[in-house]
Amino acid sequence: MENNAAEVQPRRRQTKVGVVTSTSMAKTIVVKVTRKVQHPLYGRVLRKTKKLYAHDEQGEARPGDTVRIVETRPLSRLKRWRLAEVVSRAKGGIG
Repeated sequence: MENNAAEVQPRRRQTKVGVVTSTSMAKTIVVKVTRKVQHPLYGRVLRKTKKLYAHDEQGEARPGDTVRIVETRPLSRLKRWRLAEVVSRAKGGIG
């Protein structure tokens, strides 16, 4: 029984892909994650969105960017995710 504690594998961290909606906080980004769910009775495919707060240490994400976030320990009251990578940059620019 005592050896089982040493053999337990750490839980694999969840990853999600979403779009950055806000970068106005220091070292924090707001990511909108959209998923498609089938309605249990009517079968129609619905789009469900969730707003998640993620830690961005270097401040590399910009609004409109598509990013990958990884589950982590609680960093603040609302932050339980951190930025893993910027998948693609937002299109457009100044002009």
